[in-house]
Amino acid sequence: MRKIKSGDIVQVIRGDDSGKKGKVLEIFPKKNCALVEGINLVKKHKRMTKQDEKGGIISVESAVNLSRLMLFCKHCNIPTRPIIVILKDGTKTRACRKCKEAI
Repeated sequence: MRKIKSGDIVQVIRGDDSGKKGKVLEIFPKKNCALVEGINLVKKHKRMTKQDEKGGIISVESAVNLSRLMLFCKHCNIPTRPIIVILKDGTKTRACRKCKEAI
């Protein structure tokens, strides 16, 4: 079971964007990276392709290594390393290490 999935809220623990929170848009398992909304912004030069579309310099999210991200618990309001809990019906879920609430 993967610790971080797309749609999760994560917090950056290292780097220029340290302390910022964002939603995971996409996971790249082969590169061990994730695309997080509003984190690791880079400038991209865009050409005008149509008459109604503007060109110029825009900011785009770039991939962040998964080792720099930590899952954010909404109940505790702190970043946490999740634990795997097996429920009574046999399914596995991720839970906060501190408050034991399912994420």
